[in-house]
Amino acid sequence: MNLKVYNTLSRKIEDFVPLNPPNVGLYTCGPTVYMYAHIGNLRTYIFEDVLKRVLLNNGYKVNHVMNITDVGHLTSDADTGEDKLEKEATKEKKTAWDIAAFYTTAFQKDLESLNILPPDIWCKATDHIKEQIQLIETLEKKGFTYKTTDGIYFDTSKLSDYGKLAGLDIKGLRAGIRVEMIVDKKNPTDFALWKFSPKSLDGNNKRQMEWDSPWGIGFPGWHIECAAMSIKYLGETFDIHCGGIDHIPVHHTNEIAEAEAATSKPFVKYWLHGEFLELKEGRMGKSEGNAILLSTLIERGFDPLAYRYLVLNTHYRKKIEFDFEALTGAQTAFKNLKQILANIQLTADLLSYYPTYNNILKETSNNFIANYGSIIEAFDNAIDNDLNMPQALANLNVLLNKYEEKLDFENASDILNTVNKMDTVLGLQLLPKVHELIPANLISLLESRQQKRNEKNWVEADSLRKELEGLGFTVKDTARGQIIEIKNQN
Repeated sequence: MNLKVYNTLSRKIEDFVPLNPPNVGLYTCGPTVYMYAHIGNLRTYIFEDVLKRVLLNNGYKVNHVMNITDVGHLTSDADTGEDKLEKEATKEKKTAWDIAAFYTTAFQKDLESLNILPPDIWCKATDHIKEQIQLIETLEKKGFTYKTTDGIYFDTSKLSDYGKLAGLDIKGLRAGIRVEMIVDKKNPTDFALWKFSPKSLDGNNKRQMEWDSPWGIGFPGWHIECAAMSIKYLGETFDIHCGGIDHIPVHHTNEIAEAEAATSKPFVKYWLHGEFLELKEGRMGKSEGNAILLSTLIERGFDPLAYRYLVLNTHYRKKIEFDFEALTGAQTAFKNLKQILANIQLTADLLSYYPTYNNILKETSNNFIANYGSIIEAFDNAIDNDLNMPQALANLNVLLNKYEEKLDFENASDILNTVNKMDTVLGLQLLPKVHELIPANLISLLESRQQKRNEKNWVEADSLRKELEGLGFTVKDTARGQIIEIKNQN
């Protein structure tokens, strides 16, 4: 099965065909670093991480670029209000640069906690002012810009297909409905490319982050940043651009307008967007004041990867209604999954490092591919079917259930290799290091217990069982012999 993805631009699932195989250019919209990312934001980065892992699983070489928005993102999408970083800097009595550095580091730490692969290129908006100015100059030369009292704006009426990503009814938009109008803005959908720095009453500049430009001292608009940086690192046309669904109607729509007006080429071939994670009372957000941070989950005793597991159990294009009860259930299921795998790892290690353990188990003859091939194929089909991770996790559970049902110890190593391959996509760090937990006398204790059982000396056998439990192991007596497992810590 070829990789298929839902393309927001075409509003349908399409076969993924890269522009220059096996290379894939991937741009994912990064954070505006004025505050901690909340778990709703992080859901989007988990989805994008899964996409990247699936691309790698399909043999593609991914050039992944992620921006850091450290200037120009205003409190309103209508190009009004304060710069979010400047506002937070005033609140915390720090420089905007310090705010950006602190929250960038915090964001990267969250990605690491969630086992999200880092991008190949981090690009900060403030490091690419020159590229943004050059792109605006190109748009100016082509007649797509005009000047207002507060900046240089993009004239959306010059593009016949403006709003195609979101399916906007441009003719039906009236000033003041979708966005509040700047006094001398021509159209309600026009947006700022460059904003002039506001002046204080004494005539001095009020901003910390500002640069000289052909149009005067100021700072770039939010949308021009991503357009300029993605073009620099991935080319005028590239494969995939991602973000949350909230980026569709404004940010990504305006990126397309800028890039395609400047280059006269299609900007991005595939647009992928992740749905919201919401609370019962509605949308989670920083402005709503109900943001839950990853650090909050950790403080309450949750494993960050249990949150990742929760997210993977819902398709990226479906909403998640978050509550702590659901997360508790996900953490329990995640721990149980890891417990099963730890026991399989224990069996494989014992068979590998302690050959006499083979004498304890009764042998069977099983064929790994014959028993599990269809399940592995189903897993691969699920991940390639628009990243169907809920189905992929279901296939993983079928694999492990079948193993446990058959007590298929001879295939333990192959099972673990398969799970490890699956986990390169799931990113759940499923396989533990068990061998270092095995005490030197474990096999001799099992052999002694087996001898006592053969002698029907149940008292001594039970005493040895308790001794094994003291070492952190449980013993199950089955038709295949004594099965040793790690004591459940849940």
